[in-house]
Amino acid sequence: MQPPATAGPGAAAAHPCLRTHGKEVAWLHLVDWIVLLLLVAMYGVLGLVQPFHRFVAGDMMAALRYPMKDNTVPGWAVPVIAIVVPMVFIIGVYVKRRNVYDLHHAILGLLFSVLITAVLTVVVKDAVGRPRPDFFWRCFPDGVPMYNNITGDVMCHGDPKVIKEGYKSFPSGHASGCFAGLGFLSWYLAGKIKAFDRRGHVAKLCIVLLPLLLASMVAVSRVSDYWHHWQDVFAGGLLGLVVASFCFLQFFPLPYGEHGFWPHAYLEHLRRPACESRVLSTTNSNMHHQSQSLHLSGTSELRTSSQALGSMEEGSRDQ
Repeated sequence: MQPPATAGPGAAAAHPCLRTHGKEVAWLHLVDWIVLLLLVAMYGVLGLVQPFHRFVAGDMMAALRYPMKDNTVPGWAVPVIAIVVPMVFIIGVYVKRRNVYDLHHAILGLLFSVLITAVLTVVVKDAVGRPRPDFFWRCFPDGVPMYNNITGDVMCHGDPKVIKEGYKSFPSGHASGCFAGLGFLSWYLAGKIKAFDRRGHVAKLCIVLLPLLLASMVAVSRVSDYWHHWQDVFAGGLLGLVVASFCFLQFFPLPYGEHGFWPHAYLEHLRRPACESRVLSTTNSNMHHQSQSLHLSGTSELRTSSQALGSMEEGSRDQ
């Protein structure tokens, strides 16, 4: 009797939803979530550090006399643009596809991208201490400059908080944060819509570039608001995009690959039942061969014994 046919590999793992695989996936990445919380704490502590006060002489103030303006994109909007907007697309894919591996790894990769970029940005800001383009009015809000008679360095008499923020020009936090989150979203969309399937659909490429366009507009606003020099914005955007690329490729394959739709973990999840079934079939085959060999050896032994008994009986009859 033949054994019943089993389902193909991955049949039981085709839809790993939150109810079936959520705890398992989250538990496997418990250390990653702890590291994520440590990055949040590190970012908060680094925000309290006093940045390096770079030497600023009187002749250097000519390039730092831009007027102080409000932010076109306020600080609270950066997390919304960099995290909430990509999450809307990630959750939308989960609602349609019901794949908890994709949901978990996309959110984890996105948060790592933004937080690693944020920590690196603050560290570089504090270490470099480059004055902002509006530093003159931060340092001398009444318009009366004061310089040290010996060193020639500025002697600021403005609000300490405003002065502290004035030494944090390089790199741009708005640019790095938005490019980190929206850059990750561009990679994610490229894989989901198969933008690089070599069929020449330029419309797909436009969809991939839309998040980068939004990040670029935020970065440009930092220059037009006189909060940053163009070098600050360029460096911040490059930093965010590089970190986003590394974080995406940590969890997802290249979007132009054959399996660029799902994360690495889901592809391994699909391979796992196939390996287990092959091992099981190999074990069953070995057991079957062993039973056959035992049966054959037993039969030969019985034949030998019966032949010996027959010869003994014939000898007794001759006597």
